[in-house]
Amino acid sequence: MPVEFIGMISTKDQSETRLTRGPVIDKNYTRRFVRAHEDAGFDRVLIGYASSQPEGTQVAAYAAAHSERLGFLVAHRPGFVAPTLAARQFATLDQFAGGRIAVHIITGGHDAEQRRDGDFLSKDDRYARTDEYLDIVKLAWTSPTPFDYQGKYYQVEDHSAGVKSAQQPRIKLYFGGSSQAAYRVGGKHADTYALWGEPLAETRQQIDSVNEAARDAGRQDTPGISVSFRPILGPTEELAWERAHRILEVTKENIAAFRAQWGAKSWGLGGDNPQNTGSQRLLAAVAKGELHDRALWTPLAQATGAAGNSTALVGTPETVAQALLDYVGIGVTTLLIRGYDPYDDAIDYGRHLLPLVREEVAKRDAEKAAAREAVSA
Repeated sequence: MPVEFIGMISTKDQSETRLTRGPVIDKNYTRRFVRAHEDAGFDRVLIGYASSQPEGTQVAAYAAAHSERLGFLVAHRPGFVAPTLAARQFATLDQFAGGRIAVHIITGGHDAEQRRDGDFLSKDDRYARTDEYLDIVKLAWTSPTPFDYQGKYYQVEDHSAGVKSAQQPRIKLYFGGSSQAAYRVGGKHADTYALWGEPLAETRQQIDSVNEAARDAGRQDTPGISVSFRPILGPTEELAWERAHRILEVTKENIAAFRAQWGAKSWGLGGDNPQNTGSQRLLAAVAKGELHDRALWTPLAQATGAAGNSTALVGTPETVAQALLDYVGIGVTTLLIRGYDPYDDAIDYGRHLLPLVREEVAKRDAEKAAAREAVSA
């Protein structure tokens, strides 16, 4: 099965390696960033969510209008709009985008960030609400007749969706989270379950937890698995590691400068004691060592307080490709990669990294198909 590659776009040139400047929405940069990913051969790009950032469906609409093939994975937090409205918004967007929209569900693991948008539910309640929310969204996308829904958080009577997705049977759902509550809800609903880049052994454990939750939910299938990394490439191993250490030092300097200006807790949602389980797991990997498996490097996760997907894969394109293939070998179906120099790295990934991984995956698939044919002959 071909591996899916997802990048990530933003509306301005920003990264841990450079302090943000300029307008929040730079249309020219956004357009060029989208085209860079499309030309590089990515399947989709993630459009993130934060309480202070541009609204994702609007970004996706602009990006879709300036691209032809690229798909868009729009991060979405349930609970801020009615699920029936969300279903219509995404179905409408998908129609205009020609079936190129997917939705990444982020229930929210940090109370302070949720409250910035007016959400004061506890984490467990948020996941229970997400469960009902996705029940309704999927019904709105697929039900051929009007439907009712009676839950704790949502009640719907006689809802009939006049607009459906351009995709069949519906828009795909991705789901992020590493807590038991996340496994339970995501295991039930996700087409693809998204994890941050942990060592292979820990990732395998999470895959097992997701699959178990899917079985407990009565599913006959299991979700695809996405894992996120920040590849740092170089023409030689030595140059790749030199670049990695430069990125680490610049990141530390920028975080210190940002916190000096805006306060100790202003950089992302990480810190010494992050609330969300995903960040806690990344910091646990940091505590076990700087380098794991073939090329997984953790100091950048430590520097940022694991405020997002922040573990790097360091090496030549060949080394990093083999590291990504190690994850494919344990059941990963989607690779979400973004760089610390976002625009230039997207171009480099398309030139040097994606082709290596895809070629090897195609080779393995062909070998498996040949083996099956030999057994059935």
